[in-house]
Amino acid sequence: MQYEAKTPDEYVNAIPEERREAINMLRKVIKDNLPNGFSEVISYKMIGYVVPHDIYPDGYHCDPKLPLPFMNIASQKNFIAVYHSGIYASKELMDWFTVEYSKHVKTKLDMGKSCIRFKKIDQIPMQLIGELASKMTPAQWIELYETNIKKK
Repeated sequence: MQYEAKTPDEYVNAIPEERREAINMLRKVIKDNLPNGFSEVISYKMIGYVVPHDIYPDGYHCDPKLPLPFMNIASQKNFIAVYHSGIYASKELMDWFTVEYSKHVKTKLDMGKSCIRFKKIDQIPMQLIGELASKMTPAQWIELYETNIKKK
């Protein structure tokens, strides 16, 4: 689902009440663990963690007016989603996450290219999401993005 919010706090206030605590916990664990340099914004109508233009002036190749996206969290119709672009761009990070996930959650990992879906809010592995958020600095993400994703 998409919410018309201009700030992360507005986003949280717009989602169903039963999901607010989980989204706020995700926000906290991500912000507590993200390396310095990322900014929390609304990005693609979700709460996003981006490399701002003052660090990476080129912006996102799909729309250079947008800052470079890194992580997002969203309340979708049937699940809460965590999007992590680094997982999509780094096989090593993807392999680490899939092994670690099974140590934290007993159910099968429900994941797309960069989207991790949590249908059961009480099974979101907050500590693991925090560790995932800590794995890459903005400089490392920019290098990986330019090498593996950005159209040249």
